[in-house]
Amino acid sequence: MELESILKKYWGYDSFRPLQRDIIESVMSGYDTLGLLPTGGGKSITFQVPGMAFESGLTIVVTPLISLMKDQVDNLKRRGITAVMLNSGMTIRETRLAWERLCNGRARFLYVSPEKLRNAFFLDELRRLPVRLIVVDEAHCISQWGYDFRPSYLKIAELRKLHPQVPVLALTATATPIVADDIMLRLEFSEKRRKFKMSFSRDNISYLVRESENKFYDIFHILSRTEGSGIVYVRSRRKTREIAEFLTVSGISADYYHAGLSYETKTERQNAWQTGAVRIMVATNAFGMGIDKPDVRVVVHADFPPSLEEYYQEAGRAGRDGKKSYAVLLVSKNDKTTLRRKLKLSFPARDDIRSIYERACNFMNLAIGEGYERLIEFDFELFCETFHLQRQQAIAAFHLLSQAGYLDFIEETESNSRIMITVDREELYSLRCSEGADRTLQCVLRQYPGLFSDYVKINEGTISRETGLDPESVYNSLLELNRQKILSYVPRRRTPFMHVPTSREESRYVDIHRSLYEDRFKVMSDRIEAMIGYAYLDEGCRVSRMLEYFGEENACDCGQCDVCRKRKKSKSHITKEEMINKVWKYMQMYPSGITQSILETNFTPDDRLAGDALRYLVEEGFAVEDHAIFRLTEYT
Repeated sequence: MELESILKKYWGYDSFRPLQRDIIESVMSGYDTLGLLPTGGGKSITFQVPGMAFESGLTIVVTPLISLMKDQVDNLKRRGITAVMLNSGMTIRETRLAWERLCNGRARFLYVSPEKLRNAFFLDELRRLPVRLIVVDEAHCISQWGYDFRPSYLKIAELRKLHPQVPVLALTATATPIVADDIMLRLEFSEKRRKFKMSFSRDNISYLVRESENKFYDIFHILSRTEGSGIVYVRSRRKTREIAEFLTVSGISADYYHAGLSYETKTERQNAWQTGAVRIMVATNAFGMGIDKPDVRVVVHADFPPSLEEYYQEAGRAGRDGKKSYAVLLVSKNDKTTLRRKLKLSFPARDDIRSIYERACNFMNLAIGEGYERLIEFDFELFCETFHLQRQQAIAAFHLLSQAGYLDFIEETESNSRIMITVDREELYSLRCSEGADRTLQCVLRQYPGLFSDYVKINEGTISRETGLDPESVYNSLLELNRQKILSYVPRRRTPFMHVPTSREESRYVDIHRSLYEDRFKVMSDRIEAMIGYAYLDEGCRVSRMLEYFGEENACDCGQCDVCRKRKKSKSHITKEEMINKVWKYMQMYPSGITQSILETNFTPDDRLAGDALRYLVEEGFAVEDHAIFRLTEYT
């Protein structure tokens, strides 16, 4: 089947976006390929289409987030494409079912986390599968210069030894030239390689920085002067709630989102925002990868991101439909100091790191020499409380211990409940169970198709409403059915884990190498200073500064950022009379009327002068206002 036919059949698109077809043809011709596509550039298409174009075989996708993995697998299944995943949150039965499908050739895609590549059994089984393509998503994580370093990513090259003839496709939205070269080095790209890079420029986004003494008020001011959906990013969970409540009271539809919310709450709020029932989502960076909403008109950062990479990705969630959008960063006089202080907190003293390693091993009851390749539930909050540790200090220590290969702390991952019927259809008619269990069983059979062939996500609250049983009775009924082996029930759980890749060492032998400490400190410092340089830029162009950071030479001024607009404004000397005439001519093009915010948006940087001109036209009778809509009077 031709590539365009596959694209149309499964994704409904008539043609590829820029570079998508080039990347697809490259990997299908056997080239190791690096694809640098900006946020919203359609990276998943570049491996999902070839995965379906191969006559047979498996595409392995290594991705860092379990939530993103689940979303992509569910999305493929909705399109009629068979895909499975393997991660630490799955039961033994689910894992066995996934392997059966892989071994029987009933799956085209396998999604795995990088930590899975440390499992010798997994690698041995993988050797027997007909792998056609290896994909590394968020490939900047591989590089020691990457901003989300995961030591397990360095094991991806092990896949090449199992399938040396299989091409590798590495994808990322943010990579400096140094990171791009390091990705290809770490993945052991062959001489038969290609690199495709799309410009990181997003011409439809205006990048603006505003000095702010009252960020709550300025957020409200920005959102009240723009239209459409938006995101407000902050760096703390508490602020998400406070700002969302402030906006709601102020008349702007808003809700908040962070990693500490339950799975159901996060799903409910994201769906409300996706469908437009909620206009503004105030969120931490937990609200990120996998979001596919094209009509986001504004992204506001109330707090400094730690890098231009992170800022570019988050701001780039605006305007994916190509229409005019805004990315606004609010800065205060203390932000610079706060960001530099966080850098120091991210690197505890080496003795403190060794002490936290020893305490963590004691907390898990691991003796010296024990723990090799163990995955242990780890109550992080209790750990900090037991040893009187600050949360940020412990997280920073675990991050460095992870890089050094001693411990991998897998923060809270949440999965919703799921069930699978484990008896034949005929057996259901002869089963005996309590009335509550019977009502629950009948409900799930009606509500959830596909229960006899795979695990299906369920919502106990929905079952409760449908059956009239209280939630506790539904839960007990599902447990009863599970005990009778009528179905397999996996309740929702939310648990952090500690992966122990190597046996416990004596703390005095724990070595945090210079490359992981001093060198890493310098790299992070350089990234923070680049972010500060972008935010406090006085002349030039913010976009060209950002593009130069990502290795684009001779980047032109965008003409749209606040620095460019300020420069234009200083060169223009438009009079009030000239502005009145311009506004009048502009309004002639829209006889049905316009809002003041639309007018000012199109007359930036002279938005204030345009507003004055509009009020003059109303006062003099040349225009009228009706429910905040302005239009010219008939005689004009």
